Amino acid sequence: MNEKRATAKAPERQTLTITETPRILGVGIDAAYELVRRGELPTIRIGDRERVLKPGLEKLLGGKIP
Repeated sequence: MNEKRATAKAPERQTLTITETPRILGVGIDAAYELVRRGELPTIRIGDRERVLKPGLEKLLGGKIP
C-alpha cells in the first residue's frame, strides 16, 4: 500500500532566547540584556530562564520577524 501519512507541523515558536534577539535587533548581546533589564523587551520567565515574547518583539518592530 502506498498511503500518504499526515504529518503534523510543529507550531511556530512564540518565544526567543535573549541571545537570539541581537541578530534581529542589530545590537550586541550586552545591549539586548540591557533592553530586557529596562523592560523594553517583552519577556516571560519559564522556570529559571527568561524568554523574549516573539509577538511583543514583532509589535515593537512593527512587523513579522524570522
